[in-house]
Amino acid sequence: MDLEALLLHFFETDDPATLTEAEFGIAIERLKIGFGVERDAGRKFALWTLLHTFDAAPLPAEAFAKEPKLKAAAEDYLSAAFRLERFGDPES
Repeated sequence: MDLEALLLHFFETDDPATLTEAEFGIAIERLKIGFGVERDAGRKFALWTLLHTFDAAPLPAEAFAKEPKLKAAAEDYLSAAFRLERFGDPES
């Protein structure tokens, strides 16, 4: 999935930082609805990671209750994100 296309689709801009708080909230709701109705596993995971980027993602156990492989992938993603946040970029 193309990040710019996702941002344009859900946020109607390629720079969500330009949105007002109300516009951003509406965009997050659209993204949550898109996540909720998505049936393709790869697209669903991509939407979840985008939600996570904006601190709006449900926990993996809730988001992927019926999809154990996606749940495990989401948990791995969160572990990696936590390590990166905690220890920073090893190349810096």
